[in-house]
This record gives sequence, structure tokens and C-alpha cells, in this order.
Amino acid sequence: MRLTIQEVDVIKATARRIFGSGVRIWLFGSRVDDSKRGGDIDLYLETDEILESAGQAASRFGAELQMQLGEQKIDVLVVDPATQRQKIHEIALSTGICL
Repeated sequence: MRLTIQEVDVIKATARRIFGSGVRIWLFGSRVDDSKRGGDIDLYLETDEILESAGQAASRFGAELQMQLGEQKIDVLVVDPATQRQKIHEIALSTGICL
């Protein structure tokens, strides 16, 4: 996994602040592969709480991460009980690493 311990800690703390302590977080995509270089940070977040606006919460989370981690591309998928599951959600869960 190509994230530092400090980056993981920031991601987890920010996710818990925005989505609550029960949020589950997976890193997926190229950052999971230690043999690759570069790439954006792809995050899948899952919560048991129904969110008023999952898209708005995902945008806020991504913006806060950029302020804390610096200028880099961060892609965020947020899934709550009301989310209709898509193929990308299955891929994130099956190939990702739970933080």
C-alpha cells in the first residue's frame, strides 16, 4: 500500500469526523499496488447511516483531505444504505485494502 501511516491516520480521522465513528474505509486502485508509482488516491467509504447528501459529504471529505494531505487527486465513493450498488463498488471492495 502506497500511503504513509500519517496519511492513513489523516484519512481515518477526517472520515470519522464527517461520517461518524462507524464509517468503514477502503483504499483501492493503483495505490494498493506497491510496484506502481504515482496515481490518485481512490477511497471507498461505507456507512450504516443514511446520508442526506452522499455526494455533498464526499465532496467535503475530499476537499478536507486535500487541505491536509496537499495537492493530489483524490477520488471518493460513499455508500450508505440508500445507495444503489454498482460494479465499481464491488471492485473497490474486492480489490481494496480496509484501512
